Amino acid sequence: MRNKIISWSILAVIAMSVVPLFVSDTFVLRILTEAIMWIGLAIAFDVLAGYTGYLNFGHGAFFGIGAYSTAILMVQANWPFVMALFAGAVITALCALAAGFPTLRLRGAYFAIATWALSLAIQQLALILTITGGPDGMRLPALLNPLYFFYFMLGAVTTTFFLFWFLLEHAPFGLKLKAIREDELGAQSLGLNPTRLKIQAFVLSAVPTGILGGIYAYWITFIDPASTLSDLVSDQALVMVVFGGMGTLIGPVIGAVLIFAFKTVFWAYLSDFQLLYLIILGAVIALCVVFLPNGLWGTIITRNGGNGGMKKSRMIGPKRNQKNADKTQKLAGALKDCVQKEGGE
Repeated sequence: MRNKIISWSILAVIAMSVVPLFVSDTFVLRILTEAIMWIGLAIAFDVLAGYTGYLNFGHGAFFGIGAYSTAILMVQANWPFVMALFAGAVITALCALAAGFPTLRLRGAYFAIATWALSLAIQQLALILTITGGPDGMRLPALLNPLYFFYFMLGAVTTTFFLFWFLLEHAPFGLKLKAIREDELGAQSLGLNPTRLKIQAFVLSAVPTGILGGIYAYWITFIDPASTLSDLVSDQALVMVVFGGMGTLIGPVIGAVLIFAFKTVFWAYLSDFQLLYLIILGAVIALCVVFLPNGLWGTIITRNGGNGGMKKSRMIGPKRNQKNADKTQKLAGALKDCVQKEGGE
């Protein structure tokens, strides 16, 4: 199953890379570029939410930090875009590291509220600082080359996807995060260091988000706190991940494509009914949570007999208990092997 997924993913990337050879319309390329960006944001959000079990409502803050860092270095310091982008990624990582130490000691709703408050604090900071342009925002030098941003965004998201696929599905790191998600105290009793692993996952989730924010800033050429530091990024990423399937990498991709397609079509033909969009979106998510708790991809995997990293099973009675016991035993055994090989955490 995993080999098929990776093969189809490679084919999808190749197909996307040749789209500009057949589509020259600038509007279509902009739509595709934004869709790719949301796929990357959803994947990054899922690292902490799906694999680690921590809902990060400050996800959009790192998007804004990457955007503003890149913009400030380009405008104020006259750095070239690529250098500013990588410096923005480093700044985002440092900010995530600083924010992760206090917030990741919290759990559940307390962590969600703390990250939400952090996001609001950063937004207010951007509103009062002169270097960010305050409420008036910042204007970047324009580069009228949609192909440049299409391939840059595609390259960033593709790299993120395959890197995460290796770390979360093949390397011991992903197994350790799943152990924290299932039973943090149990993972700690096996010799893991949950705090350090959660901080690593936090930074891993933040860095590609900041990179996408930097690309977005140069692509749009204008940023302000309302567009890059609002709750929109966190909220939409959460909806996409829940709809597609948390704890998988394919689920967020599916969720991002479907939700973004719905949003694009709706705003193209029903832009006068903004409230209706929110009502429909809320109803779809509520129905998905009730009837498809594992999301679209998670439900498909469950029915096909795979686990796909999902947390729940639809089996009932003794069979479900036996399956959960077997899964826990295998997870504990694999984690012990990891700890022994690495000499303990």
